[in-house]
Amino acid sequence: MSTVTAPVATTTTWNIDSVHSSAQFKVKHMMISNVKGDFTTVTGSLKFDGENIANSYVEASIDARTINTCDAQRDAHLKSPDFFDVEKFPVLTFKSTRISTKSGGELTVAGELTIHGVTRPVVFEVEGPSAPMKDPWGNTRLGLSASTRINRKDFGLTWNAALETGGILVGEEVAINLDVQFIKA
Repeated sequence: MSTVTAPVATTTTWNIDSVHSSAQFKVKHMMISNVKGDFTTVTGSLKFDGENIANSYVEASIDARTINTCDAQRDAHLKSPDFFDVEKFPVLTFKSTRISTKSGGELTVAGELTIHGVTRPVVFEVEGPSAPMKDPWGNTRLGLSASTRINRKDFGLTWNAALETGGILVGEEVAINLDVQFIKA
C-alpha cells in the first residue's frame, strides 16, 4: 500500500515595505533636460514561486496624491485635471499578467498599468529579486529594481504647451523606475 503526500507549497507571499521602496519617473522638459519626480507611497504584494516563476504574481498601488518633484507649483499642476486629476484618479495600479525569465536569469514582468483611469499593457525589465535576508528584527526581506518606458498620452495625460522656438514643454515618453523591498508575510 502506498501513501500519497501533499505537494509542498513553493509560493511565498511578500508585502511591499513602503518605507524602503520608491517609484520614480523622469520626463523631458522643454526638450532639453529631464525633470524627475517620485511618489512616496507604494503598496502591494508579490506571490513568488521560486520553483516555477510563471506561477508568480505581483500587484502594486501608488498614491498619486504623493507626487513630489521638489517644486510645489509643479506638483499642484501635476495633481490637477491637466495631468493626474488626483481627485478623480487618486491611485495608479499595476497587476502582472506574466512573469518570465530572460537569458541571463533576469526577469520580465508583463502586466496592466492603470494611470488616470486608463489601463494599458506594459513590460517591466527586472533586476533581481535578491536572495532573501533576515533583518535585525527577525523579518525576511528581498528586493528588486524594475524599469519601463511609457507614452503618457496613451494614459490620457495629454496636456502640453508649444514652445516659441518650436517643440513642446513636456515630453511624451516617461521613464519609470521602481526600487522595491519586500517583507515575507
